[in-house]
Amino acid sequence: MAQKHAIIIGAGLGGLTAAIKLQEAGHTFELLDRNPKVGGTWYENTYPGVACDVPVALYQLSFAQSINWTRAYPQGPEIQAYAEEIADRYQLRPHMHMNDAAVSAEWDEKSKTWTVKTEGGKTFKGDVLVGALGQLNRPSWPDIEGLESFRGDKMHSARWDHSVSLEGKRVGVVGSAASAVQVIPEVAKIASHLTVFQRTPNWVTPRRDVPITPQEQALMFTEPETAMDLGQRNRQLIYDNADHFFWKVFEWTEAGREAYTTIATNHLNEQVKDPELRKKLTPDYPVGCRRILISDDYFPALERDNVELVTEGVVSVNETGATTSDGMHRDFDVLIFATGFETTGWNWSVDVKGLKGKHLNEEWADHPEAYAGITVADFPNLFILYGPNTNLGHNSITFMLERQVEYMVKALLTLDEKSADAMMPKKSAQDRWNNEIQAQLQKTVWADPACNSWYKTEDGLITQNWSSHTRDYAKAVAEVKADDYELA
Repeated sequence: MAQKHAIIIGAGLGGLTAAIKLQEAGHTFELLDRNPKVGGTWYENTYPGVACDVPVALYQLSFAQSINWTRAYPQGPEIQAYAEEIADRYQLRPHMHMNDAAVSAEWDEKSKTWTVKTEGGKTFKGDVLVGALGQLNRPSWPDIEGLESFRGDKMHSARWDHSVSLEGKRVGVVGSAASAVQVIPEVAKIASHLTVFQRTPNWVTPRRDVPITPQEQALMFTEPETAMDLGQRNRQLIYDNADHFFWKVFEWTEAGREAYTTIATNHLNEQVKDPELRKKLTPDYPVGCRRILISDDYFPALERDNVELVTEGVVSVNETGATTSDGMHRDFDVLIFATGFETTGWNWSVDVKGLKGKHLNEEWADHPEAYAGITVADFPNLFILYGPNTNLGHNSITFMLERQVEYMVKALLTLDEKSADAMMPKKSAQDRWNNEIQAQLQKTVWADPACNSWYKTEDGLITQNWSSHTRDYAKAVAEVKADDYELA
């Protein structure tokens, strides 16, 4: 097989997977990342309580299992350490260029190569460009009047400032979604008073996280092969439950809707005794419409004497604090914004330029789309990981990343078999793919008129999520259909 040289942008789990599998297939690569360490989102997010909401048995890569975990749901630092572990295990470091952000990538039709330039002034050339930048890595700050005038400390949860002590401070947290439900219980333990500003309540289900003690780890190390086998079987059980039963919530079946509405409602009722607080925490939209949160300690944190839940929105900030829509002003020492990430804009930090002078950010400005969520018309030999319409609400994104990397490796084999140097999807094939999945998405909970979420564009197009369970995605990308591509 003809060897290709790939430039991979992003050293999170997706980029590392691409590097490993390209290397195993006989290709060469260079791996670029703006951060000094690998791990992507797990390097960047260091707020108190940061953790994965997928069990570690399912979240870790299927081909790179570890038995070094200390909890059933992995903590952020452990996942970052796991990324370091696999970078070493697969000897990726000689090909890594860290702490230097890629700023542009341009396709040269004559030489059939990509040229990538970095902030540090370096230039890299390759036959293949792999975009492993992820979807959720650009913090979203709310547009609040006077925010810059605040004299206290302020930070976004995704860019945590560890130099700021919260001990004994009056703290305000704006936001109540995935990051917030992890950080709020930790802040509540040390702040003198914590105010949580909630715009929209979320459906929350039990986490049931348990520690894996050093004694249990030592026991597993006595028979590591058996431990790995048990881990693999446990992984399959978790996967099957998620892909067959949890998916029914989003497929919008009556059984799935009723089951998880009941699970979440019971969890709320069991953990929150104050009826007024329960009322504030009860969503008025269908379960599954927004990301279902998984937590055992969020609701109890809100019942602490030093914690207040405010449902009136913050309309302005001045030097001393924040004012809500009811006119009430509260003073704070620290403001924390757990307000998520830029999503539907798909404004990559790298300017990717393909054929006909087209820029990917401009092509994706209104309605981002790709063929199989991986390749894009007019951008030859560009392979995207975690691209448009590949996000999940019910299963592990690492499953999708592995299927996408497998597809890329098969695509490069197709190039070799067809004696071609470059490939990109035909626009007609890309349109057909997206028309089909948009039709399927209309049957899901995300299409419900009562459902407003970051999964949709302003005009209601669902550009983030995959339209079915992951078994269907695996089947859809199991082979490369050469007839859907322009080869050159």
